[in-house]
Amino acid sequence: MKFFSTKGKILVLTFLLLALFLVSVSMGRVFIHGSDLFTLIANFFSNNGTNQDLLSKELVFWWIRVPRCVMAVLVGSGLAISGAVYQALFRNPLVSPDILGVSSGCTFGAACGLILPFDSFYLVHVMSFAFGLLAVSMSMALARVIAIKAVLILVLAGMVVLSFFNALLMMLKYFSDPYEQLPSIIFWVMGSLSRVTWDNVLIMAPFTLAGIVIFIALGFRLNIISLGDIQAKSLGMAPLVFRRLLIVASSFMVAISVSTCGQIAWIGLIIPHMARAIAGPEHEKMIPVTALLGAIFLLAADTVARTISTAEIPVGIITALTGAPIFGYLMIKNRGSGWL
Repeated sequence: MKFFSTKGKILVLTFLLLALFLVSVSMGRVFIHGSDLFTLIANFFSNNGTNQDLLSKELVFWWIRVPRCVMAVLVGSGLAISGAVYQALFRNPLVSPDILGVSSGCTFGAACGLILPFDSFYLVHVMSFAFGLLAVSMSMALARVIAIKAVLILVLAGMVVLSFFNALLMMLKYFSDPYEQLPSIIFWVMGSLSRVTWDNVLIMAPFTLAGIVIFIALGFRLNIISLGDIQAKSLGMAPLVFRRLLIVASSFMVAISVSTCGQIAWIGLIIPHMARAIAGPEHEKMIPVTALLGAIFLLAADTVARTISTAEIPVGIITALTGAPIFGYLMIKNRGSGWL
């Protein structure tokens, strides 16, 4: 794609995303042919009734496939952008949204919600989201107490919080009911979009879209802060305040994603590297490409997860199986370049 301008690359990726979206909503146990697909869409906008032959496909299409695919786009974009922001703030290409314990905190909160006697999926969301924000708050508070080499200490504090919540999760697994509660916890940890509804989409969409707009608008400042605190201060920025605000904002996007779909790894780590290879290091250009690549990656992974076998595979397994080799390839390709 080196022959395209940045706008051209964004248009190409947008077209690929739309094409993949149409393919994804048509595939599954109930296959929707191209003619039926366009008939369902046309009937929706023209308010025409649907004949009995297409009624079951209409229910699957509008109430299962479309919200699930839209959520894959939102979550993939949110996790990828969060990873790009983290890597800029910490000036480290190996940083991902898990670095401050956000994902582990969210996963532990979801596990707590799953074993409580109240059978409410929204309770799982709330507890997962609350513990995710608690995790990042603990990391930032610990780093502030130590207050030596702020960026490095914040990363180390995140590792402490990550290990702490992982230990709590293991303890929760050990004491949970092995026949009912434990399978639910394990499935949540693997990540899945199988229970997504339009309500989840309506909650997720405003935050993700607002985050994309905000991070694109702040792309130039991300370029400055990625140069280092001394350069940022010389240009009139307050790097510590700016870093904390963006950490909270990006962690918020991760928390709401994990609270909806579980823990989905690798997207926040590998997608920003792919976006830099396509759009370059300037964040105002890279972030839109990152969002589109994240959406394409997770949408493709979810499509494979629900069509590769008769039993649906958790999407986190697919992202791990594909993400690890991609990251290994990036390491080999960039050896000797100062990337690591």
